[in-house]
Amino acid sequence: MIKTDISNNSWIISLKPNPQADLRLFCFPYAGGSYLIFRTWPDYLPPSVEVCAIELPGRGRQMKLPPYNKLEALVDAIASNIYPYLDKPFAFFGHSMGGLVSFELARLLRKRYGMVPAHLFISGRRAPQIPDTDSPIHNLPEPAFIEELRHLNGTPPAVLENAELMQLFLPILRSDFAVLETYTYTPEPPLECPITVFGGLQDSKVGCHEMQAWQEQTKADFNLHMFPGNHFFLHSSQSVLLEKLAKCLSQQLLA
Repeated sequence: MIKTDISNNSWIISLKPNPQADLRLFCFPYAGGSYLIFRTWPDYLPPSVEVCAIELPGRGRQMKLPPYNKLEALVDAIASNIYPYLDKPFAFFGHSMGGLVSFELARLLRKRYGMVPAHLFISGRRAPQIPDTDSPIHNLPEPAFIEELRHLNGTPPAVLENAELMQLFLPILRSDFAVLETYTYTPEPPLECPITVFGGLQDSKVGCHEMQAWQEQTKADFNLHMFPGNHFFLHSSQSVLLEKLAKCLSQQLLA
């Protein structure tokens, strides 16, 4: 494995570079999100953890790359880019779409390199073996697609009402929803790492039982923590979420 400077890779953004860190936490955004979701996280997590955000194609430093619309191809590309930075213990945190991406990435790294995260943190995402019963929205006509985004509460109204901004965001959002809506779960043995799941008590998209079902995906410890808030509780309940995450990571570092 070749150690490389993270700053050279547009896929991975170290939010507070820390070469002496004992563990790297890779964070995966929700559909339409960028690395900026996690920009303040290093201030709230143990100093021995280096927080690295994944920047997906179509946004930020990756603006010129076309977004992916299939999960397999996206995960394959992330695996190739992340591998040089797995030279120390690592953990994954993913919210919503990011949860599914990080889970499939963990399975691919196990298959390809015989490596697994020290811990997998899943946020606001049902277990992968539970089928999606919602009708797909990624291929809806533009007005209907925007209306669905409005219902999801993840895109600020000011953005939804700005035609110029929406022309930039729509291809990214359509691609991200296509990643989710064309996903097919394939059974594999459970992961060897602990899985901790975070959920929103008022999340109408993901129920508690759908998150509890993640327990089937690990041979190790499993924990579920619920916080006040809807599907985007990671913003509205950020302080308590990060407090719990910091505690889990501290325990991981002592293990």
